[in-house]
Amino acid sequence: MKRYDELTKFEREKLYNNLKLTYDKFCEMNLKLDLSRGKPNMGQLDISESLLSMPLTKEDYICNGVDYRNYGILDGVPKAKELFSDILNIPKDYIFVGGNSSLQLMYDLLSKAMLFGLKNSERPWCKEEGLKWICITPGYDRHFKITETLGFELVSVKMTKDGPDMDEVERLALDPKVKGIWCVPKYSNPTGNTYSNEVVTRLAKMKCSAPDFCIMWDNAYAIHDFSDDGDKLLDIFSEAKKYGNEDRVYCFSSTSKVTFPGAGVSIMATSPSNLKYIMPYISVSTIGYDKLNQLKHIKFLKDAENTHNQMMKLASIIKPKFEITLSALSDLNGLGIAEWSKPNGGYFISLDILVGSAKRVYELMKNAGVTLTSVGATYPYGKDPEDKNLRLAPTYPENEDLSLACIILVLSVKLSALEKLLKD
Repeated sequence: MKRYDELTKFEREKLYNNLKLTYDKFCEMNLKLDLSRGKPNMGQLDISESLLSMPLTKEDYICNGVDYRNYGILDGVPKAKELFSDILNIPKDYIFVGGNSSLQLMYDLLSKAMLFGLKNSERPWCKEEGLKWICITPGYDRHFKITETLGFELVSVKMTKDGPDMDEVERLALDPKVKGIWCVPKYSNPTGNTYSNEVVTRLAKMKCSAPDFCIMWDNAYAIHDFSDDGDKLLDIFSEAKKYGNEDRVYCFSSTSKVTFPGAGVSIMATSPSNLKYIMPYISVSTIGYDKLNQLKHIKFLKDAENTHNQMMKLASIIKPKFEITLSALSDLNGLGIAEWSKPNGGYFISLDILVGSAKRVYELMKNAGVTLTSVGATYPYGKDPEDKNLRLAPTYPENEDLSLACIILVLSVKLSALEKLLKD
């Protein structure tokens, strides 16, 4: 098949009419398929079923005279810190263990920065005007919404195959109004790529005019590899410490897609001096998080090795879903109308199509009964300036439904491209 931009008008019209006949048949099937959010399906959740009935004894919840069933232990059960330290290779004295949502910890940290400032702040952020935040695009909509809601001007920086465009990030960081950057460093949402060693080092050592510039390091997919040979991510804490910028980094992670979304355990990791500063403010907002849930996760996950085995069980379900999606997308090879990521882990695939076509593909998919993530969600303010990016989430549908949804997706991409070329 020739590239679509090499076809004659007659060839495009003929191809379009043939594809439209097939598409119309799908529309008549009254399908209801979902590729919109990165959620585990029932098979993935079943792997953690025994966690729900994990027994706790007095040996588990009474330690050194402290009863974990009661108030106290604001920063998390010590063994939970040890577990996350083992899994993520972060010193345990850097770790604060929270509740079920790392996103809540992110929002809470930035809200406290607005009210009180961070350790190196000259004043509370709410007393400064014109604050800005760096957003890597395409990126995670919920990150963008946090800083938008808090009143920041969101400044987009393009993602490259190695991570954010660091020349642009370094330029922006020289502006004292720029207070931070959102990062999903491993298997980024939605591109699926992992930051290179050079990018991690440049983030750790770059000059920032704001003394309280912070890197929000959302390592949500740190252990979400499809195989033993997953991507490797350089330790940003070690790098930042080399250059005297250890206070710059705030790392977040959780068990949301390890055990149960909405019922897992989250962490914030940062320098001990940052934790010392922020803990009095946290103590005002909560007496503590669910320590019994932390204990259950400790008993269930045990250690890094056992957690890795758990993730490989999940990978045996998730990897085939990505293979189904990528196999379907391969039908677009050589047509000059689409490019897409091929991640080694994580939860998403990023699909770029012809400029000005994403909304049309979304519409075609919706009419055929397939829900996609809203167009623009991967950009600040929900606006894709080129109207070309689609975030695909293959994890939730059953494989048969996923295969069908991907066929319709490819068909919709072809139809939208032909429509645009015929119009232009």
